[in-house]
Amino acid sequence: MEVFLNTPAQLSLPLYLPDDETFASFYPGENRSLLAALHSMLAQEHGSYLYFWSRKGGGRSHLMHAACAELSHRGEAVGYVPLDKRTWFVPEVMDGMEQLALVTIDNIECIVGDEPWEMAIFNLYNRIQETGRTRLIISGNCPPRQLNLNLPDLASRLDWGQIYRLQALSDEEKGAALQLRARLRGFELPEDVSRFLLKRLERDMRTLSLTLDQLDHASIRAQRKLTIPFVKDILNL
Repeated sequence: MEVFLNTPAQLSLPLYLPDDETFASFYPGENRSLLAALHSMLAQEHGSYLYFWSRKGGGRSHLMHAACAELSHRGEAVGYVPLDKRTWFVPEVMDGMEQLALVTIDNIECIVGDEPWEMAIFNLYNRIQETGRTRLIISGNCPPRQLNLNLPDLASRLDWGQIYRLQALSDEEKGAALQLRARLRGFELPEDVSRFLLKRLERDMRTLSLTLDQLDHASIRAQRKLTIPFVKDILNL
């Protein structure tokens, strides 16, 4: 899936997002209220704002990608701004984004103390409020008031809308999430292999998902099912 960091009328930087990070592949756990809010927001024709937060690896980017995929598949223009990769672009990339149907700003904690970026997001927020057409989703690693932004007006703006905590999955739920992802990719992840991965790897979903993708490719090349001995061999565990 391709989304843009700027409006179609201007020079734009395309980003290719994972095709498998959709709402269908997101295991909800204790996050059904957040998911319901996101679906409701994306179903509306008018603009709205939502902020959610979690620790790193909690699934923030997955939900951002899923929201972009939802509207992109409906033919609407979307923008995804991963602030952890902001060295790739400049704050002026925000100019004109109020013309898009959806703007998603990921990892806002990465620009705390960076005045040009804080001002760019503040100005975009105000333009979106004025036009009333764009849906805006922002993610961070803590609630807006705890970001310690240098620009007080930005902190207060971010605190005005719907705010949710993205609840971490339990180990049991992470196992179920991996099995869901495997089924969507067309293979089965045995429960004993799932438990083994959770015991031997970093347990954030990003690491687990990337490892699952690696194992999927390895099993296809070797024409073997996923077993604990095979996983040990592939991952050098």
